Amino acid sequence: MAVNTRKHPLGIPPPSGKDWPKEDEENFFLLDPDRKRDVLPQPFRMINKLVMQVFESAVEIIEKREMLREAQKRKVQPKKCFPTAEFQVTERANCLAVSGKHVFVGLSVGLAAFNMCDFKDVCAWNEAKTEICAIHASDLGNECHVLLAVDEMGLAWLFCFHKESFLLIKILNEVEDISQQSPCVEVVLSRGGEYAGILLQDSTKAWLEIYQLPKDSWLTEMGKNAGAAEELACSERRSSCSSVELPVSAIQADVKLDPPVLLLTVRPPKPITGTSFKGPLDALKEVDDGSMLGLGYNHLIKDSQWELQEAIFCSTYQEYLEAEGVIKEEIPKYATFHFLLPSRILVGPEMKVQPDIPVGIGVHWHGNHNFCLYLLNHSLKDKEGSDLKPDVVWPCAAPIACSAVSSCSRYLALAGEDATITIWDKHLGYPLSVTAILEERLIRSIHFLCDSAAASDETCGTDPVYCGADPVYPIIQLLVLCTDSSFYLVKAPRAGKSSITLLADRPENPNLTVSAVMPVLAFPSAVLIFTWDGTVSLMNTDTSQTVYCFCTPPSHAVAPAWQPVFTVDCVNCCLLLRGDEHQQADEFFQSKATHSTIFLFDFNSYPLREAFPKKPDLPLKPMQELQWIERCNIFLRNRFRFLPERQQVLLEMENQEYWDCLQAQAAAMDSEREKVKGKKKQ
Repeated sequence: MAVNTRKHPLGIPPPSGKDWPKEDEENFFLLDPDRKRDVLPQPFRMINKLVMQVFESAVEIIEKREMLREAQKRKVQPKKCFPTAEFQVTERANCLAVSGKHVFVGLSVGLAAFNMCDFKDVCAWNEAKTEICAIHASDLGNECHVLLAVDEMGLAWLFCFHKESFLLIKILNEVEDISQQSPCVEVVLSRGGEYAGILLQDSTKAWLEIYQLPKDSWLTEMGKNAGAAEELACSERRSSCSSVELPVSAIQADVKLDPPVLLLTVRPPKPITGTSFKGPLDALKEVDDGSMLGLGYNHLIKDSQWELQEAIFCSTYQEYLEAEGVIKEEIPKYATFHFLLPSRILVGPEMKVQPDIPVGIGVHWHGNHNFCLYLLNHSLKDKEGSDLKPDVVWPCAAPIACSAVSSCSRYLALAGEDATITIWDKHLGYPLSVTAILEERLIRSIHFLCDSAAASDETCGTDPVYCGADPVYPIIQLLVLCTDSSFYLVKAPRAGKSSITLLADRPENPNLTVSAVMPVLAFPSAVLIFTWDGTVSLMNTDTSQTVYCFCTPPSHAVAPAWQPVFTVDCVNCCLLLRGDEHQQADEFFQSKATHSTIFLFDFNSYPLREAFPKKPDLPLKPMQELQWIERCNIFLRNRFRFLPERQQVLLEMENQEYWDCLQAQAAAMDSEREKVKGKKKQ
């Protein structure tokens, strides 16, 4: 029987697809008859592909919007809160400030004051016909208020408001030659009205000026003026020749108040260059006592060493520098500064200070690593142009992006450009928390929430007493807003590890971009959020939920939505918000608007306390049940109570004597060197 067998093993033939004709070739012929009517000639096939891509992208967008809409329906809808009161202003309102029983409005032409009780127009100031862009106010007592305003030309106006009248005290940056005038870009007024700070800027440099306001003399002068006005009014009533009473504003027009006193002129730090010292002895004589860090100018590194180090660095990381470019260090032109209440970092235990009056300022310049603290008791003995040295320098690993100070000024938060956040306790002088955002995001602003302020108010000013058990450690809460409108919450307990939580991720809808945030200190963990679509919402950071939404009437809208005009009055627990009619909503009508409406949202009129209940106090723990970290903190705080006695001992120890001996020895060696040089010349 014959059997057919293969002479060669079975193999797979090589693919022949490379020899197939392409669809784009002219001699392409269709092998599948079912595709005879589906294939289009060029360029219609390319057009068909583009249309299909557009259609698929549109379907994806529609599906995402449907999913977001369904997710929004499943969420708990916030309750809507409508205004409890409103009042009209005759001009466009650019800024708002509340002090005592008055609301101050910066208008397109001048200033206006309204009464908080009935919102009646008290008085207006429009003598200079200038547009006010920013305003700060502080209550001095005895119905007297100090106002610091900035107009469109960058002039800083200092006013005193008393008895329903504005009194101009001084224009802080006014000069005779207008070409030499430096505009003001930032103003800060201390809470009690004792100090004022302005940041000035010109084409090449910037500097900070701190003024002391003579509030006591102002109150005395205003009291005398009020008594004189009452006597004049009584005499006019008794007089039979005239029954016309002079207005208070006319009487106060002749009052001259003492001008503010310039205390400090703070200039930005200069870039560090090569040393100017001839040797270590010259550098040692410039050192004060070696007890704190400085800005790094008193070093012994030469220019040639800097250049060699820079050359080595550029050659090592050349590929990265070519991609990102080399950034040269320049003198910064913008700064953020805060007035600081007394703390152990600024004043010693032997100094007697008032706990509610600032004793220093904290400054950090844009792009700089150092947070500098200056005392406010400096005298202006230095010559003009000389740089004022900071009293305390806190260096950071990365340039400081933004900073915040708690309401009692005890806690300080610094956020770096590398998204690292550090919370300091200035009263004790150590960091409570060092956290970082792991995602590649830039921090836009940071804000202390209510818990930190409440805890600070309990412990600021006096040293706490510990008797066997440590009191409840407060949890410092910090709200972090990033440039992409994402929110983070940092919790830093006084004992234990800190935590960081994502409250809201980057919004996919551009209209939900955050324009401003403002903590509401009257309620725990409450923060106001303003978005580009004109929404004003109140978020509970404990639950990451929006619980209330403050809405204007249907005929009005928040304007401008990207930069809302508002203020929060913590004393009267209310929100003041500007709203314009819908025909004034766009930019053209806003520039031509002749009036604005200010809406009042009284927090006591809404059930906000139910949404933000007060947290119950935790029971105290005995010493045996505490962790070792908490026990160490108790021990350190008990030791801190005896700081004045130990400080006196430290002044007499060898450390201070050692530095004095070194400086004396350096001076002796320097004089000996001069004698040797003199003998050689002879």
